[in-house]
Amino acid sequence: MTNTTLDASLAVLILAAGQGTRMKSALPKVLHRIGGRPLVGHVLDTARDLAPAHVLVVVRHERDQVAEAVSGIADEVTVVDQDEIPGTGRAVEVALAAVPDFAGDVLVLSGDVPLLDADTLASLLADHRASGAAVTLLSAVLPDATGYGRVIRAADGTVARIVEQKDATAVEAAVTEINAGVYVFRAPVLRAELARVGTANAQGEKYLTDVIALARAAGEQVTASVVADVTLTLGVNDRAQLAEAGRILNARTVRRWQLAGATIQDPATTWIDVTAELAPDVTVLPNTHILRATTIATGATVGPDTTLEDCEVGENATVRRADATLAVIGAGATVGPFAYLRPGTVLAEKGKIGTFVETKNSTIGEGSKVPHLSYIGDTTIGRGVNLGAGAITANYDDLAKHRTEIGDEVHSGSHNVFVAPVRIGDGAKTGAGAVIRKDVPAGALALSVAPQRNVEGWVENHRPGTAAADAAARARSAQEADDGAQEQA
Repeated sequence: MTNTTLDASLAVLILAAGQGTRMKSALPKVLHRIGGRPLVGHVLDTARDLAPAHVLVVVRHERDQVAEAVSGIADEVTVVDQDEIPGTGRAVEVALAAVPDFAGDVLVLSGDVPLLDADTLASLLADHRASGAAVTLLSAVLPDATGYGRVIRAADGTVARIVEQKDATAVEAAVTEINAGVYVFRAPVLRAELARVGTANAQGEKYLTDVIALARAAGEQVTASVVADVTLTLGVNDRAQLAEAGRILNARTVRRWQLAGATIQDPATTWIDVTAELAPDVTVLPNTHILRATTIATGATVGPDTTLEDCEVGENATVRRADATLAVIGAGATVGPFAYLRPGTVLAEKGKIGTFVETKNSTIGEGSKVPHLSYIGDTTIGRGVNLGAGAITANYDDLAKHRTEIGDEVHSGSHNVFVAPVRIGDGAKTGAGAVIRKDVPAGALALSVAPQRNVEGWVENHRPGTAAADAAARARSAQEADDGAQEQA
């Protein structure tokens, strides 16, 4: 869901200050990516879908790097710096200080819990507001709750307290309802109780969960809303959990496009970023990666064994066993197998980039073909062109790149080298093996042919005793015998 109406009584706080030591990475944990976005990017997308009055992200570890990434995803977000006092409670406290006049509901999310969706959070908010509670937390029921904080309910079904695993009695440890780390607070209650939370604990941290016990002691109501799909609450603390979250998100993304009308033959080997777009009647074959802002139009077939990153694929195009980045593939065009399209490639309608062809910064016109074994770089090719096998546009002179321009309806022979800068006029033709160093006028035939010279007996004289020399001697003897027989006849 996406809420297009501003909810003036909602503020979303995203906690992204942690170091994430278990990731064992120089990159801050919340900036590790799944589905084409950083973890915190998924949380920001979900928060913005709720249309809150405020979105605040609390940062500390690698502050500048996280703040830059967050601002690049959503420039309307307020970045708040946590001070030297550690703990989730302190993070929320400094965020609230950035919106001192806000008196509505505060939704607290973690930047490392990327799978929560807007529908689940909207349901949590609705439960919170309907109950009139001061605090509502999201909980989940697990078959094995080991390691998680347990939600201990009172006789009336409200939440009495949260007990961490290390502090739980045997009876409390048997509880299977766990705290998912997502909360909604009434802002005045949150401010008042956070001011009473101390750091007298083993970690010396100011814990957000302490607010629940304090609110209960003050006579406030605390409730919990149980999430139906526990995978939505999965956090990422190490690389294994990162991969698992990525797998779940990808399965969700693939299914969404299947239900929207795309044929995805093998979901287990197909990876689609959340930022990609597929039209109805697209066919995706196994081992295909559709990444970043790639768009695929109706009727196109992509795969197998294909990676598209920030590409545009037109209607009814076919892309097989190819790797393409920042490329445009026109309607009805064909690419591959075994083609490499580098940034700046534009293949027009019904064009062809064939087997073992590499292209870069080049435009290939309507109906034009580069069928096989070629490199086309910094080139403009017109309409109806056919380049023979082994075509190379030599675009680099060791100092600068130069362009090759090939006009309409040009046909080149096999194994041509076009030494840029050079222009081939409309309708021109080139012979096999030509090295084109000068412009070719329209309609001309360009040849660069040297007379062939055969040095008789060279192998036998210069490579005596080799297999090649023996074969040559046998062939020569047989030819001499044949010639003698013809003379005799």
